[in-house]
Amino acid sequence: MSPDLASYDSIIVAVSGGKDGTACLLALLEAGAPAERIELWHHDVDGEGGSFMDWASTAPYVAALARDFGLPLYRSWREGGFEREMLRHEMPTAPVVFETPQGRVVAGGQGPNGTRLRFPQISASLSVRWCSASLKIDVADRALRGQDRFLNCRTLVVTGERAEESPARARYAAFEPHRTDTRNGTRRRRHVDHWRPVHQWSEAEVWAILERWRVMPAYPYQVGFSRLSCAFCIFGNADQFATLKWMDANRFAKLNGYEKEFGCTIKRDRGLEQMSSEGTVYQAARSRPDLVAACLSDHPLQTVLTENWSLPAGAFGNGGGPV
Repeated sequence: MSPDLASYDSIIVAVSGGKDGTACLLALLEAGAPAERIELWHHDVDGEGGSFMDWASTAPYVAALARDFGLPLYRSWREGGFEREMLRHEMPTAPVVFETPQGRVVAGGQGPNGTRLRFPQISASLSVRWCSASLKIDVADRALRGQDRFLNCRTLVVTGERAEESPARARYAAFEPHRTDTRNGTRRRRHVDHWRPVHQWSEAEVWAILERWRVMPAYPYQVGFSRLSCAFCIFGNADQFATLKWMDANRFAKLNGYEKEFGCTIKRDRGLEQMSSEGTVYQAARSRPDLVAACLSDHPLQTVLTENWSLPAGAFGNGGGPV
C-alpha cells in the first residue's frame, strides 16, 4: 500500500548516498509528498572519524544531495564508529550522537561491558552481523526515541530495501509500524510508520528515476561497484576487494592486519589477501584515475545534479547484499 503522505507531520528518508535511498526521496517527490515535511537522515558508520570502512566521498555526496533539494540533513553516528566498536574490549558500546534542529544530542554508553575484537560476519542474525545493528539500526532508533518533537504526532520513516536484493529483503513488509512506534502506549506516544516505497522496484526502475531527476550516481558506482555500502563491506566479492586493494592499499593493509590480530577473517572462509587475489580490478577504475580519486576524497561537492547523466559502470553488477 501507499500511505497518505499528507497525513504525516514528518517524513524521514534514510540516505546512505546509495541509489535506493535516493530513489526513495525522488519517488516521494514524484508522489507529491509535502517537501517541507521531508528530512534526510544519514548514519555515519565511521563516526565522524577518518575513513575506515566507508567511502570518504559518501558524506559530501549526501550533503550535496540535501542542498540540491533544499532539505534538512541530520546525521547520526556511534562515537568512534565502526573501528571503536570492532576493537571494543571489556567496555560498553559507545554512546550514540545524533543531530537535531536544536543541536547535537549524546545518548547511551552506559551498557554492560563486552568484547568484540572481530569483524562482523555474514549472517541473518544481527548479533553476528553486528555492524548493521550497532551502527545503523540502533543509532536510528535512539535518534527517533530521543527527540520529543516526534511525540504525539505522525512520523513516516522511509528506507530503500528492495525485494530483488535478497530473499531476506523480499520478506520485508512494504508498509508496517516502525520499531519505535508507541501509538498505543499510555505515555510518550509516538505514531511511527515504516514505508519501503521501492520494495517491489527493479534495479532498472531505480536507475530510471535517478536519470529523470538528473541525479549523478555516487562515485563508487561509476568505478564499477554495484552497491554503495561500506567500501570494505563484509558482503563484498573478490573483484571488489581486488579493486579496493588497488585503489586504497594502505587501508587494505590496515584491515588485513586486523584479520591477523583477531585470527578472524572478514569472510568466514577467506581473508582479504586471498579474496583480492581471486578477483580482477574493475576496468572502469583502472581507466579513470580521476574517479578513483573522487571516491577517496572527502572534499565538499557543489552539486550531485548533472546534465550529462549516464548509467554507471557498476549498474546491474553482482555486489552481494544482506542475506
